[in-house]
Amino acid sequence: QVQLVESGGGLVQPGGSLRLSCAASGSILSISIMAWFRQVPGNQRERVARIYSTGATNYADSVKGRFTISRDNAKNTVYLQMNSLKPEDTALYYCTFVAQDRQYWGQGTQVTVSS
Repeated sequence: QVQLVESGGGLVQPGGSLRLSCAASGSILSISIMAWFRQVPGNQRERVARIYSTGATNYADSVKGRFTISRDNAKNTVYLQMNSLKPEDTALYYCTFVAQDRQYWGQGTQVTVSS
């Protein structure tokens, strides 16, 4: 059974940085897409960043230039480096993997940006 486990969330002041990690446990092959989403209570889940097996990436306009997604295929892990954080980045962040036509989700890690 595949599980995704996120880590790295927490409380940070505006302008600060955090690095999120998401690792897959269990047997999972041919991960084509790794991505980060976020959700604020009462709002829809929003895709923040996505990275393909080729290394190609794309980002939500709201985080371009501030967030960087990367992946370590050997470790089945995806990262999200978040810089210049703003209060509006406060949300529950989820990772998701797409592999062999199945999609897996983590449980989420809370990021709070506040002074």
